[in-house]
Amino acid sequence: MQKRIFISILVLSLFGVVRAQETDDIGTETVTVVKPYSPTVSDAFKIKSVPNLNDSIVLQKKKIDYTIFSVPVASTFTPAKAKAATVEKIPPPTLYNSYASVGLGNFNNALVDFYTSREVGRDEDLLNFGLSHHSSRGDIDSTPLETDFYNTNVDINYGQKDRDYNWSAGIGVQHQLYNWYGLESGAFTQTQIAGIDERQNYFNAEAKANVNVEDSFFKNANVLVRRFWDGVESGENRVVVRPELEVPISTELVNIKAKLDYVGGNFKNTDLNNTENVDEIDYGHFQVGINPSIVILRDELTLNLGANFVYGTDIERSNGSFYIYPAVTASYRLLEDQVIAYGGIEGDLRQNSYHGFVDENPFVSPTLFIQPTDQQYEGYLGIKGQLFSNVGYNVKGSYMAENRRPLFFLNPQNVSRADEKGYNFGNSFQVFYDDIRTLGIFAELNIDVNRNFTLGLNAEYYNYNTETDNPAWNLPEVKGSLFLDYQITDKWFAGANLFYIGDRQDLQSTAVANTPANEFPSTIVDLDGFFDANAHLGYRFNEQLSVFARLSNLANNNYQQWYNFRVQGFQALGGVSYKFDF
Repeated sequence: MQKRIFISILVLSLFGVVRAQETDDIGTETVTVVKPYSPTVSDAFKIKSVPNLNDSIVLQKKKIDYTIFSVPVASTFTPAKAKAATVEKIPPPTLYNSYASVGLGNFNNALVDFYTSREVGRDEDLLNFGLSHHSSRGDIDSTPLETDFYNTNVDINYGQKDRDYNWSAGIGVQHQLYNWYGLESGAFTQTQIAGIDERQNYFNAEAKANVNVEDSFFKNANVLVRRFWDGVESGENRVVVRPELEVPISTELVNIKAKLDYVGGNFKNTDLNNTENVDEIDYGHFQVGINPSIVILRDELTLNLGANFVYGTDIERSNGSFYIYPAVTASYRLLEDQVIAYGGIEGDLRQNSYHGFVDENPFVSPTLFIQPTDQQYEGYLGIKGQLFSNVGYNVKGSYMAENRRPLFFLNPQNVSRADEKGYNFGNSFQVFYDDIRTLGIFAELNIDVNRNFTLGLNAEYYNYNTETDNPAWNLPEVKGSLFLDYQITDKWFAGANLFYIGDRQDLQSTAVANTPANEFPSTIVDLDGFFDANAHLGYRFNEQLSVFARLSNLANNNYQQWYNFRVQGFQALGGVSYKFDF
């Protein structure tokens, strides 16, 4: 019965399907979705990572019991405790805050040096005191006048250092004694020589201060105030202020240097080209300058592009001039530290002073005209670097144009003058200003043979072209020097320096009343070049005590440093140095 019902249902279903296929159009209907389809993921069945096995076939592990049969073994080995390797320590050098040195030699030469540095206050500010003295009271056979000299300096300085800045201030005094002993041989009688007072004294008192600032557009500033005078009532004042600023702009730096420079003074005696001493010489010069520049730094290139603007005024003559000078420098590393090319072109208005002339030539007369030097430009080009790790070199060529460059040559013999001091016998020097073009070549070599031995030498050549067609008075064309230092052992040390100055020319003349100086009877005189060699040797007993010997003018040559001014012959000086805490 059930089979019949099933067959009947199947036949009716097939009949309905056949009828549906016979219909040509099933029609269209619109289906509206009430709820959007949002499928979800149902939890899937996860197989356990460590399934439980309920199989009677799996074998059960059997428990095993075991024991170790130990047999003792005799041993004579006894391990030693390890020790860390030790490094031998070199004790740091002991630093002392003071030292003193005293030396004596032939020609009654004397040398004294003393220096001490003390910490002041809780901030460890430093107070420094220094004293130096060098003198000689020996005579030179070639001159009948006294040849004594001495030079004494005392300096006191106080300084403070902070994280962002440091500053210092100090005062110094100096006394120098020299003699105008360069008389022409056989030109004067014993009576005239006996009446000459050839001694000159120079005195200097100055105050200095400087400040340096970190991480600020204001970088540093220097101030100098000086009073300089001599034994014949000549006097000079000098004030110099030099601030420096540095301002970053984008990736470059703009550097601004400024200066205020005043020099003024008076000579009680007139120029020795005058046969009568009736007028005084007053002078005063003031300069204001600013030097802006931009510093460009690249991988191997350093370039400084700037200009120097200076206004200089002659206070006594009430006139002034404005100057513009180039200030361009550059350096480029062609081959790491082995070859560095550098060059530049620079100029400046250089302030001359009585103090500066005395430092260069202490035998000048107190009758000078003081003017600034207009260095229009100095162009130079060179290479420097290291040939090897211990050999450095520097070669440079330059060309300089200067107006009013000061040159020293002899004052005329002016025996008609009755000045207080005896500098009017052709035994002192005047300053002559000339316009000069100078071509120069410089070469230098420094060798560090090892840590204990260093050697250096340099040579210079100059060619001068003067506006007056005169020789470049007392300027040598060739100069050279050599120095070496040798630490022989821990106790012994030695050194030497040798230098050569080439031929020079000077002018010897006689003053004539009512005659211009350029028409005085005169003769150009030649000064031979000279070679000087000096050496020193020392021995250290300990860190504090040492002895030394200094030998000068080893060739025993009484050469002329200036015309008729011969130097002492062979000189030997021995002394002792001592370091201590004070």
